Amino acid sequence: MTTREATAPRGASAAPPRRRGDRLAAILVWAVATLVAGVLLWIVLDLLRHGLVHLGHAFLLEAPRDAGRAGGIAPVLATTGLILAVTLAVAVPLGLASAILLSEFIRRGSAFAQFVRRSLEVLAGVPSIVFGLFGNALFVHYFGMGYSVAAGGLTLACMVLPLFVRASEEALRAVPDDYRRAAAGLGLTRFAAVRSVLLPVALPGILVALVLSVGRALAEAAALLFTSGYVMRMPESLADSGRTLAIHVYELAMNVPGGEGNAYATAIVLLGLLLLINLGTALIGRHVLVRTGE
Repeated sequence: MTTREATAPRGASAAPPRRRGDRLAAILVWAVATLVAGVLLWIVLDLLRHGLVHLGHAFLLEAPRDAGRAGGIAPVLATTGLILAVTLAVAVPLGLASAILLSEFIRRGSAFAQFVRRSLEVLAGVPSIVFGLFGNALFVHYFGMGYSVAAGGLTLACMVLPLFVRASEEALRAVPDDYRRAAAGLGLTRFAAVRSVLLPVALPGILVALVLSVGRALAEAAALLFTSGYVMRMPESLADSGRTLAIHVYELAMNVPGGEGNAYATAIVLLGLLLLINLGTALIGRHVLVRTGE
């Protein structure tokens, strides 16, 4: 045995392989992150390269002309906003109430709670075209709404509810039990503890659930083809038909020869809306965290 071998600390021979494993893991993580960022950057640059020349204030304020090849997207933007408003007005209260019920008022291991959670997970994986057929049968025909903004918004609400409920429930579950015990020690009722303590702490996670739900609703096309329709006129009420940004992109890219330029420009607007919603919810979450002292 050499002097170096005799004085080497026990287990030193195993350290280099561990360090090599750590370096390899770090390289893989950075490679995957770079790949994901690169794909996103490539998509954004491709959209800008093809659609930026067609984008301007007139594009946002004018009505489409020549089947969408010319003009703007003002009615499409209005329809998208109305459908999203109906979706959130229905999905957020119902979803938040369901998440609070599952996380705070029903025993976690109960058979009923497990059944509800499994049902939500199955519904979250149902293809959007199935929700479209469901909305067409229920809202368009059974309730007599016809192809309308209201029918489309209610269908999207049914579609995003499972995702919003499960994500909001997990956000509430992530709140440490010390907060619940402290609220009980102060004499707060369970409802008061949820309103004043748990919801503010869980708000960042709930906002993430909201962003995911809004993203899925904005990007949806298949379900709305069966419920809201695809006419390009300005909606005057929730009973009017109309097309959203996602449907407009699909129609111009697939069914309107020469409409690719405006399709790219519309996709840029859609991506910009998603970015603004993400930034807005992040700012709200940061403001709430500052106020609650987290």
